[in-house]
Amino acid sequence: MMASMSKKLRWGVLSTAAIGIRKVLPAMQQGQYTTVTGIASRDLGKAQAAATALGIPKAYGSYEELLADPEIDAIYNPLPNQLHVPWTIKAAEAGKHVLCEKPLSLTVAEAENLLAVRARTGVQIGEAFMIRSHPQWVRLRELLHQGRIGQLRAVGGFFSYYNTDSANIRNQPECGGGALLDIGCYLIHASRFGFAEEPTRVVASIDRDPQMQIDRLTSALLEFPSGQAIFTCSTQMVAYQRVQFLGTRGRIEIEIPFNAPPDRPTRIFIDATGDLTGSGITTETFPVCDQYTLQGDAFSRAVLEDGTAPVPLEEAILNMGVIEAVFQSARSGQWVPPRR
Repeated sequence: MMASMSKKLRWGVLSTAAIGIRKVLPAMQQGQYTTVTGIASRDLGKAQAAATALGIPKAYGSYEELLADPEIDAIYNPLPNQLHVPWTIKAAEAGKHVLCEKPLSLTVAEAENLLAVRARTGVQIGEAFMIRSHPQWVRLRELLHQGRIGQLRAVGGFFSYYNTDSANIRNQPECGGGALLDIGCYLIHASRFGFAEEPTRVVASIDRDPQMQIDRLTSALLEFPSGQAIFTCSTQMVAYQRVQFLGTRGRIEIEIPFNAPPDRPTRIFIDATGDLTGSGITTETFPVCDQYTLQGDAFSRAVLEDGTAPVPLEEAILNMGVIEAVFQSARSGQWVPPRR
């Protein structure tokens, strides 16, 4: 494929979704291994406006036209959640590698369909958990592996924002809206990443918006072989995010775990003493970086060097298995083992 002979992967973007226009595309344009070549919309005018604003060479009036372009090597898919799998399949069948926004799918079964597609087409398919490329998360794994906090026993996290706009796709059940799919997926991913193992069972509580029917407040307890994780996510609470990793001899806290700012340093706190006044806390600061640039480069390198996507299908399916179990537990009031 052309990509293997090029130092940069040529990317096309499905839709003018806000996350792409505001965050991902400007970041990928700064990448060492990425160049954004084209953007598509069902409205050619929108595609042209986005292309002009961002300095992207090509604009297409349909997704199909973008997929048919032989000068596009890979697709970034930021479409609404219910369109992730259908258009990822179409892109893969057109011979394009795909980086798909999280959550990759709405169900485990839907995500599993992509395994056969990947095997048949030979392309890379990855889920866009950009946090995996950020130095603060890379450092967390190093510290845990070194035993800096002893044995990891518990993970606790919060992630919330306030949005009651019924026209927003995050508040539409048919679009895969709600707190768990939009942001709870990060908290599940974080706990699985920390423990480096899979939960054996989960129990959860969900409060749904009476009009919109999306889960607006979801809390869960995940039981792992090595410990437990708890999290709360909400689309109708004060904006906040924090994750703590507690071990037998210390604690690590990530200050801005998910929406790490691209324009200022980030910090993690390591507490080696447990002194409640904070006297035992040391701070590690990470230089300014853009996790979307790093994500694009990491995925592109996996393609160019025949590696593995940073968050491959297998990982996405496991995360979705926990999400499904959380939904099932909230309905039944019982512990539920995630599908493997």
